[in-house]
Amino acid sequence: MKTLAFFNITGGVGKTSLLYHLAHMFALRERRVVAVDLDPQAALSGMFLPDDRIESMWLAGGAPTAYSAMQPLIDGTGDLMAATPQIVADRLALIPGDLTLYEIEDELSVQWTRCLIGEGRAFRVTAAFDRMLRSAGAAQRADIGLIDVGPNLGAINRCALISADFVVVPIGADLFSIRGMQNVGLTLKAWRLDWRDRRDRSPKNLDLELPKGVMRPVGYVVSRYSLHGSRAAKTFQRWLDLAQQTYAQAVLDMPPRPASQGVDQNRLAQLKDYRSLMPMAQEARKPMFLLKPADGAIGGFQAAVQECYRDFESLAKIIEERVGL
Repeated sequence: MKTLAFFNITGGVGKTSLLYHLAHMFALRERRVVAVDLDPQAALSGMFLPDDRIESMWLAGGAPTAYSAMQPLIDGTGDLMAATPQIVADRLALIPGDLTLYEIEDELSVQWTRCLIGEGRAFRVTAAFDRMLRSAGAAQRADIGLIDVGPNLGAINRCALISADFVVVPIGADLFSIRGMQNVGLTLKAWRLDWRDRRDRSPKNLDLELPKGVMRPVGYVVSRYSLHGSRAAKTFQRWLDLAQQTYAQAVLDMPPRPASQGVDQNRLAQLKDYRSLMPMAQEARKPMFLLKPADGAIGGFQAAVQECYRDFESLAKIIEERVGL
């Protein structure tokens, strides 16, 4: 199973919606998918699951979430529990998130440091997200695991990212996304080096396979753009040019080419806002590109639905090729 994280420290760039739609598109393309919600805001779980299913997990002690599966390990009363994924569609399953996931942030930070002295439990805790996802992936015979994280550089994200074989950076065409991309590049480099150092210090008799912490950059996706007039188009193009240069420098450690020299191969897609479709999709609890006339997508909306399908299908194909699916 290939694992792919969607990561940027800038909020509001459509990261969770991007993962949600790609998860469904991969499944439609007959890939078996397991997604894991490791953002304490649990927005991905809210998109995938109706409220009554979430309530049964959070309040009634139903199926384990990413948080409850970790509890015995964090409390020192046992090892990681099996996280039983929720089946949300054909070939698509979710390890649900939990608003209380933030409670383990400090413990993950402590154990990250304790890995430096080669303590076995520290590695068990630090590698727990990786074990959780790969165990669920094996049970589901998944081809790809998708990882949703919050917009920050905390310990939860660090432990989530070291489980990622590949990383996609979602951005908007704005200053904040460009600045966030710079921080993402620096952070990925630091986490790779730090985890490599810790892996080298792991006990020789440790009875678990540690994540490799590759975090190979796949590219970036520009989301939620819309243009009105020549001035908006010029401003948008300016941020696209900066994104091209910043990604090359900060994420890939490569000298940037002038933006005028050809297509940016690192830009995986440039997705529209689809403002008219999103409210209908949320009401129907389905991806925008699967909306039907019965959902309210009538007349000109169907053309937007079809365009949205083509956009996400194209993006899914590019990602499949780059991660080796």
